[in-house]
Amino acid sequence: MDSMDQKLKEFFREYEARFNRVMSGTVETEATANAFASCFIEANPFGVNCGKNDDQFRTVIPKGYEFYRSIGTKSMKIVSLEITLLDNYHSMVKVHWQAIYSKKDRSEESIDFDVIYFVQAIKDQLKIFAYITGDEQGVLRERGLIPG
Repeated sequence: MDSMDQKLKEFFREYEARFNRVMSGTVETEATANAFASCFIEANPFGVNCGKNDDQFRTVIPKGYEFYRSIGTKSMKIVSLEITLLDNYHSMVKVHWQAIYSKKDRSEESIDFDVIYFVQAIKDQLKIFAYITGDEQGVLRERGLIPG
């Protein structure tokens, strides 16, 4: 297996493990921020957002995790990774996630979704510089996890 493939798999396995630790109550703001480049782009069906990896981002990270806990997110699991090496420094990684939610009636809800990440490797450091998501809020509303 190519060493970059292995590094990317390890990067995303740690990303998954960190999310799950945070859902259990551990705060990992700095580690989460360190997974991103100094600036990054999010694209979804509603547009494109540009972010800076700064103090404001570090303030928003715990709030984002709190949102997921508040809607009953129990865990996130990587089902599969599709890695495309673009050149010696850049990769595209399509991650198929499975999220497990605990609903108010104590039943569990499973939602599968894909996120496409663009990752840059500089001096053995991997950083997400862009990602593409679907309509997450729409799916959460449709499944009754957030108000319509």
